[in-house]
Amino acid sequence: MANPQESALQYPLGETLPEPGRAIEVAPGVRWLRMRLPFALDHINLWLLRDRLDGQEGWTIVDCGIADEATRALWEQVFAHELQGLPVLRLVVTHMHPDHIGLAHWLTERWATPQRECRLWISSTDWNAARVTSQTTSGNGGAAAADFFARHGLTDPEALAKVRARSNYYASMVPQVPRRYGRLMDGMVLRIGGQDWHCIVGYGHAPEHIALHGAASGVLISGDMVLPRISTNVSVWEVEPEADPLPLYLRSIAALRALPADTLVLPSHGRPFRGLHTRIAQLEAHHEERFAEVLQACAQAPRSAAELLDVLFKRKLDLHQTTFAMGESIAHLHALAGRGQLQVQLDADGVQRYATVA
Repeated sequence: MANPQESALQYPLGETLPEPGRAIEVAPGVRWLRMRLPFALDHINLWLLRDRLDGQEGWTIVDCGIADEATRALWEQVFAHELQGLPVLRLVVTHMHPDHIGLAHWLTERWATPQRECRLWISSTDWNAARVTSQTTSGNGGAAAADFFARHGLTDPEALAKVRARSNYYASMVPQVPRRYGRLMDGMVLRIGGQDWHCIVGYGHAPEHIALHGAASGVLISGDMVLPRISTNVSVWEVEPEADPLPLYLRSIAALRALPADTLVLPSHGRPFRGLHTRIAQLEAHHEERFAEVLQACAQAPRSAAELLDVLFKRKLDLHQTTFAMGESIAHLHALAGRGQLQVQLDADGVQRYATVA
């Protein structure tokens, strides 16, 4: 079901989507790819930017999909039909989540030559987070994640057993991360295809998410920071249990109002759209509505994050969705506690519950 406010946005390409393994030009030198994901959110958008690097004509890829045979096969179709016989020169990754960085090692190895490396470019924080998480049991699964969710009220034995069993969840989609990388930082400028692309940092969704703004063409590759149909996942995870990411996210998207209102937004999920300022306002309103619902529920009785899932999410959730929903529920509770509107209490059952402050 579409976001009820989706009609307030403009979609220059209408309902048109790229065919599997093929690309659509969305702006001069910018081509749109779409690859499948094995989740309820069943696709990711990837981008090909026509480039010239150190005198070599070719392409820069932005984001790359998860590491599996189906995605690799689609990339091989892209290489055969969409690159005009030119090489991939470098890979830019917006952040460390599996659908964005999963095939980074394969792609950079695939296009390396004895004369030239195909470099991964990413923020330092996300490169380090990806390296660590691909080598541990972190990443929405394992015993630590199950214990963390249990402390926040998830008591269903079957759900907790499934979370414990996903001890290699991240590594299954990101088996390796390139050992070397180029560092992207806020305010840095990448020269790609004769255009300056400005790096814009975003927090809350990932440790140090980098979006790319091409002022000359009026294009923003927004990654996951601004999506047209769904709200970006902003979660608290067991590796940083006291995190308060939602205020960081809201400040990050508010800062994007500095870009022109008619910017063409190229999101990681959904269709390219115009209406950046409108969508930012919609996302801000969405979270204020969720804050109000949480406060109302906690005013009736202290609530755990798990006890708020039915308040925040009106649909049936599978296990994958439940882990993200738990992270989001905790994030809303932490934000309201940070505002001084909720206070946490540890109940006799060992569960953290939150009550309104008188």
